[in-house]
Amino acid sequence: MLSEKTKGLRGEITIPGDKSISHRAVMLGAISQGRTEIRNFLQGADCLSTIQCFRSLGIEIEKKTEAGKGCDEDIITIYGKGLEGLSAPSHPLDAGNSGTTTRLISGILSPQPFDTILTGDASIKSRPMKRIIEPLALMGARIQSMKDNGCAPLQIQGTPLQGIHYFSPIASAQVKSALLLAGLYAEGETSVTEPILSRNHSEIMLCTFGAEVKSEGTTATIQPRPHLEGQKILVPGDISSAAYFIAAALLVPGSDLIIRNVGINPTRDGILRVAQAMGGNIRLENKNDKGEPTADLHVSYSSLKGTIIQGELIPTLIDELPIIAIMAAAAQGTTEIRDAAELKVKESNRIDVMTKNLSAMGCRITATEDGMIIQGGSPLHGASIQTHKDHRIAMSFAIASLIAEGETLLDDKSCVDISYPGFYSDLEALMK
Repeated sequence: MLSEKTKGLRGEITIPGDKSISHRAVMLGAISQGRTEIRNFLQGADCLSTIQCFRSLGIEIEKKTEAGKGCDEDIITIYGKGLEGLSAPSHPLDAGNSGTTTRLISGILSPQPFDTILTGDASIKSRPMKRIIEPLALMGARIQSMKDNGCAPLQIQGTPLQGIHYFSPIASAQVKSALLLAGLYAEGETSVTEPILSRNHSEIMLCTFGAEVKSEGTTATIQPRPHLEGQKILVPGDISSAAYFIAAALLVPGSDLIIRNVGINPTRDGILRVAQAMGGNIRLENKNDKGEPTADLHVSYSSLKGTIIQGELIPTLIDELPIIAIMAAAAQGTTEIRDAAELKVKESNRIDVMTKNLSAMGCRITATEDGMIIQGGSPLHGASIQTHKDHRIAMSFAIASLIAEGETLLDDKSCVDISYPGFYSDLEALMK
């Protein structure tokens, strides 16, 4: 990746649109009446899989490019047909590498008056789907894992659903969202109670499109059969993508960086809280609290110290834990990551992968059942990194290479296209 340390990241960057919000904007636009226009949509492979699935379900979705100041902007337009407007696909739906697509669309497909087969790539075919199959079955859904292993491909036989109150054993926005989307079609209200509040993008966006959703504590409740209307959606910058630039600016001496228009939803801002607890210099500027809250992040080089990351903080930064592990490796003292067993069932087993790769770079790190213990402060050196085709692993070690002596090689650089196609060019631009 890089053969020598950089002298610092300086300047400004605007991060591509939030992946979670981009997915949900397409889904709700498709089942709403009329036109939905999405700006700053993330053009990553996962979100494009969602678009392709809904095209296969009979929804017209177009992309156009509009000239703007300094750069062109892609606009996604969806011509929604309402709750009853989807049509049977002529072939299995392919979610690619996207767990969000697979789990959320299952909630929409379960009450349809047609049957569907939902599949994906090798990673999706190994990721756990019982977490949505079982609660949707309690609503009356008929979903079968075709290999009887709790994973995709899934055969979904459309059938009427009944609203339930589901007490989820895990804090998962994907589980909650699948049930709330199914609840749009059910008889009676649907509620989901989580042990800890997960990200709430679905609740916010459902209300934006016209659904009746109430949130109280860790419980979200939706009323059925609303009239959903198409909307104009501006997707904020993805804090999960911003996390790599936050870490780079904190870790590389001489860095001073402004990251524009980043989503700072309190259910997603754990990376900011951890960075500040570690002694990171991060200032929030130009805050906007309308709808999805946003801010510009002003980040500069800092001497970091170890910390403990656990409990209610984990759902707010689960996707950022790989890059946090890189920060911990460079920090003085010990960092412990606890209560994060969910890392084992992401695109890779991120506990094992981070432990092996950081060890190869000279970090003293120990894997635990639900996290990692990282003894920071030892100099890192270049190594050959096994990404396991996991975009967050690849981006994390691209940042680690900035502070390592010698050459760091990634076995698969292209997997970053899943969430951030322009990652490497954006990073290089800040190092000039």
